Amino acid sequence: MPHGTTAADALRALGERRIGETLAAKVGDRVVDLSRNVDADATIAPVFGDSPEGIEILRHSSAHLLAHAVKRLFPETQVTIGPVIENGFYYDFKRAQPFTPEDLERIEATMREIAGENIPVHRREMSRQDAIALFREMGEHYKVEIIEGIPDDHVSLYSQGDFTDLCRGPHVPSTGRLKAFKLTSVAGAYWRGDERNEMLQRIYGTAFPTPKELKEHLALLEEAKRRDHRKLGKELDLFSFHPEAPASPFFHPKGAIIYNTLVDYIRGLYRQYGYDEVLTPQILDVELWKRSGHYENYRESMYFTEADERQMAVKPMNCPSHCLLYAAGKRSYRDLPLRIADFGRLHRYERSGVTAGLTRVRSFSQDDAHIFCTPEQIDAEVASVVDMLFRTYDLFGFSERRIYLGTRPERSIGDVAMWERAERALRDVLERRGIAFDVHPGDGAFYGPKIDFCILDAMRREWQLGTVQLDFALPERFDLHFINADGKEERPVMIHRALLGSIERFMAILIEHCAGDFPLWLAPVQVRLITITDHQHAYAARVLVELRAAGLRAEADLRNEKLGYKIREAELHKVPIVLVIGDKEVASETVAPRRRGARTLPATDVPSFIASIAADARVGTQGGVP
Repeated sequence: MPHGTTAADALRALGERRIGETLAAKVGDRVVDLSRNVDADATIAPVFGDSPEGIEILRHSSAHLLAHAVKRLFPETQVTIGPVIENGFYYDFKRAQPFTPEDLERIEATMREIAGENIPVHRREMSRQDAIALFREMGEHYKVEIIEGIPDDHVSLYSQGDFTDLCRGPHVPSTGRLKAFKLTSVAGAYWRGDERNEMLQRIYGTAFPTPKELKEHLALLEEAKRRDHRKLGKELDLFSFHPEAPASPFFHPKGAIIYNTLVDYIRGLYRQYGYDEVLTPQILDVELWKRSGHYENYRESMYFTEADERQMAVKPMNCPSHCLLYAAGKRSYRDLPLRIADFGRLHRYERSGVTAGLTRVRSFSQDDAHIFCTPEQIDAEVASVVDMLFRTYDLFGFSERRIYLGTRPERSIGDVAMWERAERALRDVLERRGIAFDVHPGDGAFYGPKIDFCILDAMRREWQLGTVQLDFALPERFDLHFINADGKEERPVMIHRALLGSIERFMAILIEHCAGDFPLWLAPVQVRLITITDHQHAYAARVLVELRAAGLRAEADLRNEKLGYKIREAELHKVPIVLVIGDKEVASETVAPRRRGARTLPATDVPSFIASIAADARVGTQGGVP
């Protein structure tokens, strides 16, 4: 083809019939605008809206459409940045007046107007200095600051009508390609994410290839609001937050039951898989964290204090203290693997703008453990952890999993050879067992590569839970060794692992996954007795004692309220089983069980009822064994 051929022309010449649906082109490894010239031999392919690249272009172009609409309605507003995020996009604005819900409706309507005008989107390159002059003249001071921080001599700009923005692209060919978008909310955001900078206004939105997909997504958002763990946590009286301890949850009695039952489940697994539980201090000398590398790589997230004129740190993780435990005695190869588990409380500083309910807190506990083993034991130990992980996720109904191998990040400790060895070991474990995984370059921990185990919840949102991290660096930094079969000193390998991760965060995920309708073994109240009149109170008290003696978490509702009201309230509180007691049940010394959401079952005597639910009530309390 002649020089100057655009990507669109090349696709047409190749017979692409869906050129009207094409958003961009993939030329070699690059995704480019349809208007870009193909200036060298390359493979070329169309990019449609239903591809990952196409969806990103739709959402990025929708962010520009949002900014265009805001400038049309409120010309005095300054635009800043508008990136694509998971399931949508946002754009940050500097405006004196706050955006109201009515403003969002007007902005969205104006976005539809601009999309309906089908304005062509043009890309152009400009020298860095000319771009600074242009945006300064436009009064866009934030854009000037961004360009001043770009080292390149030239930058690219995109224009649609009278709106121009700084952007790498690519973008849709015209605004008419944007047919399914929705603004969802407005929130505050610091410029460049730094709380020392001024507050901006962030408008969130989402976009999809078709109105049908947008409608389905919005329905999921509504369902997510219904399942929000912060809302359900309050309704079910599980936990609360207080300004005296920012981003640190207070678990109420019912929430503490769930929390401790999750810990008991993990402890059951530990008994089966040969872990020893330990207790370690929460405050340790800063020199320990310098030795481990956390001070250099993690200090922005740590809390510090002083004691006896020594600088101390509140531990954000358990690994350095476990290294001290390992070094407390002489180790032989016969002692390995040594598996140390710790539920100690951890504290990490999180910016107030990123904390969110239980999903990101400053005070938490992990089902954290470290395995010290020989290099030859790596395969078996990682495989054992994978078995624990899959068994756990099956129990909680997380049947869909995604697995990622994270490799060496930019900020890391240890030499390249050590990293290559560790990455190869983890890759071999997964490949030998036929476990599908994707590689996330640069996503490892600063001390070693890792395998992250993610689940999809009931709304098909991805959450990272478990992790296996291989570490050759900390055993070297702490000069750990064992005596091998030849009587010589050898370095152990350290495996960092977690199944649920943070217990707090896992609770949030589980609450939203099951909408607060916990399985019987995990429900804070498993059985509620409901009397019809006060004539049954004495019998109900006897049954309550019997249920509790059998180990069930039971309570009685003896209020002078109508039966229907009491049953509805038990449903709202998501109590799995209600036992209705009337005069007939008192006379026959029975109870009438009613499963949540179901009709009342035939009356049965109390011992038979207890036996009928015993297995379900114990699942998970013995490490997942029914």
